Amino acid sequence: MNTAVKLMQKFKDRDTQNKLKVYRDKAELIRNRNLHAWDDGQLQAESLRLQEKAKSGTPLDELLVDAYALVCEAAKRKLGLQPYEVQIMAAIALHERFLIEQHTGEGKTLSAVMPAYLNALTGKGVHVLTFNDYLAKRDAEWMGPIYRFLGLTINSVQAGMSLSEKREAYAKDITYVTAKEAGFDYLRDTIALSEADTVHRPFHYVIVDEADSLLLDEARVPLVISSDSASFRSDGFRFAEVARQLKQAEHYDFDEFQRNVYLNEGGAAKAESLLGCGNLYDNHNSHLLTSLNCALHAESLLKKDVDYIVRNGKIELIEEYTGRVAENRYLPDGLQAALTAKEGLQSVAGGKILGTITIQHFISLYPQICGMTATAHASAIEFEDIYALQVVQIPPNRPNIRIDHLHRIYTHKEAKLKALVQEISSVHRTGRPILIGTSSVEESAMLAKALAAAGVPFHVLNAKNDAEEADIISKAGENGAVTVSTNMAGRGVDIRLGGGDPVQAEVVAKLGGLYVIGTHVNESVRIDDQLRGRSGRQGDPGASVFYVSLEDELLLRFGIHKAVRAPKQNEALEEPVLSSKITSIQRIVMGQNFDIHKELNCYSDMVEDQRRLLYEERLRILKGEKPMSPSEQRVRLFYIDEFWAEHLAYISYLRESIHLESLASRNPIDEFHAQITEAYEQIPSKVNSASENMLERLGGSNDPAEWEKLGLKSPASTRTYIISDQYIQNKRSSWTGTTVFAYWIRMIMRPIFRLSKY
Repeated sequence: MNTAVKLMQKFKDRDTQNKLKVYRDKAELIRNRNLHAWDDGQLQAESLRLQEKAKSGTPLDELLVDAYALVCEAAKRKLGLQPYEVQIMAAIALHERFLIEQHTGEGKTLSAVMPAYLNALTGKGVHVLTFNDYLAKRDAEWMGPIYRFLGLTINSVQAGMSLSEKREAYAKDITYVTAKEAGFDYLRDTIALSEADTVHRPFHYVIVDEADSLLLDEARVPLVISSDSASFRSDGFRFAEVARQLKQAEHYDFDEFQRNVYLNEGGAAKAESLLGCGNLYDNHNSHLLTSLNCALHAESLLKKDVDYIVRNGKIELIEEYTGRVAENRYLPDGLQAALTAKEGLQSVAGGKILGTITIQHFISLYPQICGMTATAHASAIEFEDIYALQVVQIPPNRPNIRIDHLHRIYTHKEAKLKALVQEISSVHRTGRPILIGTSSVEESAMLAKALAAAGVPFHVLNAKNDAEEADIISKAGENGAVTVSTNMAGRGVDIRLGGGDPVQAEVVAKLGGLYVIGTHVNESVRIDDQLRGRSGRQGDPGASVFYVSLEDELLLRFGIHKAVRAPKQNEALEEPVLSSKITSIQRIVMGQNFDIHKELNCYSDMVEDQRRLLYEERLRILKGEKPMSPSEQRVRLFYIDEFWAEHLAYISYLRESIHLESLASRNPIDEFHAQITEAYEQIPSKVNSASENMLERLGGSNDPAEWEKLGLKSPASTRTYIISDQYIQNKRSSWTGTTVFAYWIRMIMRPIFRLSKY
């Protein structure tokens, strides 16, 4: 098997080298074009010629060399930037719709301009999806002079813009926007009752920046649009109180990877006694079981200051992959209410969900997708399986000379913290800049407190806003800087040695460059690589090391602490094999997460297929492609939205409870598909029936005032938000073999031993 894998890898490597040679030859051709002798007018006339050819149907591949040569010359004249050979190679791969891995500091922003310009020549529009609003605005303003010089229009979309401002921004040749904002705007379009209220035009070509984050880490995040909500008090407190009285092992157990929690026999009996509900597993008690599961999950698996914080009387979730406080993000309704009740806070209703789409499905709406990131190779299989995107590793402009040390592994957390503070203090005294990546708000605070006690000055990034964070991270390479952050903080911002000052940069380089320290290893090797990659840009010196404790969550989950029989000690363990074991664990978890991702897609893909079919029908009505009066158009659009919202509510209910189907030895996914298919097939007849009744009431009136009177209007207000998918992922199956066995034993034994109160 190893021989086969090696052989396959050899073929892949050879294919990559051949591809890179073709790119290198073409890049050489582009760089050798003598456009420096042309005046500005000649360059602009050439750009106009290319636009005319592209719009007349000339294949873009035939225009690539001319277009890229123009961009290179424009970049030199307008920004003083001369693209490297490797940046041009990356740009060619992007046009060919590959996912490129380009190291931090290699100039992805400029690489993206060439394919964006080339594909915008058709006039169909290009979107560059970025990580946050700050980067969208920064990159559009920074690269804007190149596009405008060559006669193309450009803008960025920012949250909070008016409808007309957004429509104008999306009408530009190139639009920089976050994936979330573009997705929310798409959802608003899907419930618009007139074409004038939409902002997007048909999707064409997209470049996804920070692609690993958007296409994998955030891929399953559902974007939601709902009618506005009102506060209400739920009975969540009742279930929170029951969950608090249940004890681990006696009443509930965790699965082997601590991803899920479930009642055991004793727990079911205790819950039935506290709730006074009779058999908890009876069909009529399914809502109680779901609510109790949510409360138990909130109580035992969601940790304050790790998974969420409480601020200003509200729950604020912490992003799983970034460690940052996530704005505008909620758990699925049942769990959000349970967590709110756990903390003794008042619940807020989510409002009626009018539309939802995952980031993965939203990006898949673009006919042509490419992307770029510094860390893609480790997840190449996922990119190919989910998006049919192949990864191409672009060589660095200068060789990477960063030193990546072996993990330093300690027996317990206190020893790790002590060693961390000693290392940071010692290195800081030399003046060498240090960037520390932590796992959570809680850990950041703990480390900050320890550093303050040791007299080490530092900056802590707490994600107050992206612009402030970018400013702090850009200075992390200055002499003497100590920056405590989450792994992803300031993503998209270059850390230059000496903060960009050449004299200071030389001093820092002599000290060894930026020293990156991770306070834990992540489930994914790719996330660790993101942190490492903050150091050693453009051939700079640098180093990275990860401090690990056998008490860290990932190692506890896999029982490494049991395998290593070392007594507690303050020194690092001298067992090099441990580092490779940790890497193996990370690869196992990445594989598990990939499998879970694929399984969860089986649920969401069918819902998305249904949404697209219904939306295509809706769009034909909205654009007037079907012969009908204005009143019939309004009525049909209204009821399509009404019954789709009803369908989504049913799907949400099913999704929360479908795992119960496994008790009846049915496959939950098959059962889910069967039930939502049956429900979806009823929508057309419901729309027809409701529309006929309403049109009869309207008496054929095309007066908008009459429509308003009868309630045929958009919601008075809507809100958009994100549902955290982490819970759904963890809740892969609430029913283990033990639970199913316990359930059937109880069902059989109850009538025999009259166990109703037991």
